[in-house]
Amino acid sequence: MFFGKELGIDLGTVNVLVYVRGKGIVLQEPSVVAISLDEYKIVAVGEEAKAMLGRTPEAIEVVRPLRSGVIADYRVTQRMLEYFIHKATGGLGLIKPRVMISVPYGVTSVERRAVREAALEAGAGRAHLIPEPLAGALGAGLPISSPAGSMVVDMGGGASEAAVISVNGIVVANSVRIGGLRLDEAIASYVRRKYNMIIGQPTAEAIKIQIGAAMPLEEDLEMEVQGRDQVAGLPRTITINSEEVTEAISEPLSAIIGMIKSVLEKTPPELSSDIIDRGMVLIGGGALLRRIDDLITKETGVPAYVADAPIACVALGAGKALEQYEILRRSIPDL
Repeated sequence: MFFGKELGIDLGTVNVLVYVRGKGIVLQEPSVVAISLDEYKIVAVGEEAKAMLGRTPEAIEVVRPLRSGVIADYRVTQRMLEYFIHKATGGLGLIKPRVMISVPYGVTSVERRAVREAALEAGAGRAHLIPEPLAGALGAGLPISSPAGSMVVDMGGGASEAAVISVNGIVVANSVRIGGLRLDEAIASYVRRKYNMIIGQPTAEAIKIQIGAAMPLEEDLEMEVQGRDQVAGLPRTITINSEEVTEAISEPLSAIIGMIKSVLEKTPPELSSDIIDRGMVLIGGGALLRRIDDLITKETGVPAYVADAPIACVALGAGKALEQYEILRRSIPDL
């Protein structure tokens, strides 16, 4: 019996979510850190640091310490985790918390070890790892312990993954290091090509959220966008519509759909029939893109639907995995 706090952590490229057993999701903040370059000290973490993106003097650098769901800067990730664990637990208590952290499917043993060590150095008493698609399926309420096939597509900020799950384990899975950040880049480069205007990542993300769609909408949405003219170098405003955004993001979306198809092609026939009956569940921030479920259904021929609270699924599932630890450890070697 464990008497300390138990946390489920979704350590994402764009956001970190923390689930505390008995309390639910207590924290959702951007995985962004602002560092003062002179003394290499952390100036801000999370929301505060994200507000500084593209707005800092040369002495301060704003970084995302995770890339494509894996640690790109170990020291900064460890400090960021320490901040989030402290904030989620209130920082008091003699017993260090036990944490379950999600890692992308297909990460190397070196990358897994880095996550576990960063969590232990950040103040965790015990750190377990769970593959992201499995945590997401658990958080979305799929019957992962049954021998029938369940399919989950996790569209994160740095990577997208699809997995078929049966009897508490991943039967077949694939991932592609394309996610929400790549969609933002595609929007920014489209605006630069078409309008000769430069916009930053936060603006591109705002366009995606406010008017973005995976397929044309019945009623076109529009928004005004401010940026810098590439030729004159002066501030400028343009109006962009959702049809243009659909065109801008079509290439990265087709790569994600190709990855989903490759999983369906490798799925054993018995499980394929289950998936056709049940459909696939979409989780992660990318699942909130308008009409993404329609596009995946059209391209794969398998019904796709968005989970309730898709962004929270992985953190919820990581928390639930701690509750079902003894059952799950039989099928997940890393647990």
